Amino acid sequence: MSQAQIFEKIKRIPAAYQQEVEDFIDFILQKKTTKELGENKKRKIGLLKGKMKMSADFDEPLNDFKDYI
Repeated sequence: MSQAQIFEKIKRIPAAYQQEVEDFIDFILQKKTTKELGENKKRKIGLLKGKMKMSADFDEPLNDFKDYI
C-alpha cells in the first residue's frame, strides 16, 4: 500500500478518530525507537547484588495456612 493510499484512507476517517490514528502512529514510532535503544544496551550482570534481602523464615509455612496443612 502506498503512502498516498494511506493518506486517502486517513482523510476519510472522521476528525475525532484521526487523533486516535495519530496517537497510534506515535506509539509505533516510540516502540520502534525504544526497541532500537534496547538492542544497543547490554544487561549488566549482578546489578542488584546486595540490594535485595530475603528473610530467614522465607521457607517457613505461613500461619494463615495452618488449618490447611
